[in-house]
Amino acid sequence: MVKAQKKSVKAGKLVNTEHVNRVIRNYKQERWVHNSKRLGKEDSLSVWYSVEELEEFLAKVKDHGGDGIKLYFGAYDTEHAPQPMYEGRQTVVLVATREKRTEHGLVDKDVYVNTGKETTILAYNVGKICPPMCTTDDGFGIGITIVDKGKDGIVVA
Repeated sequence: MVKAQKKSVKAGKLVNTEHVNRVIRNYKQERWVHNSKRLGKEDSLSVWYSVEELEEFLAKVKDHGGDGIKLYFGAYDTEHAPQPMYEGRQTVVLVATREKRTEHGLVDKDVYVNTGKETTILAYNVGKICPPMCTTDDGFGIGITIVDKGKDGIVVA
């Protein structure tokens, strides 16, 4: 018996340092500076996960029939922040998806799993956010930018 192999769909591509610096700089100037001002502290610029934990999550996604991951942008509230210094700061949530054909075409639907106690979305969160959990010498790593905050001065981010 011949098994049909599903063709892998790719939405992204490898990019270079110039691209990374440009999109991070754009983000800092257009969104981060405003978010930080509203929060009264520097908002997060990145979220870090180990390769091992990402591989474990990807294996779980595949085990449950998933074929992709959505990265949702989110923010921690006071009640659900994993630690007080994360309150109000941005994060990303990785959500398992599976492609489905609908009357509107192909869509990437979130994957739900039964844990025995409940049916819940298959998702991953609570990485190390920077700031405040920065591990580079300068505190920010790639994409160093001088952000003009107008009458509030400048910040190197």
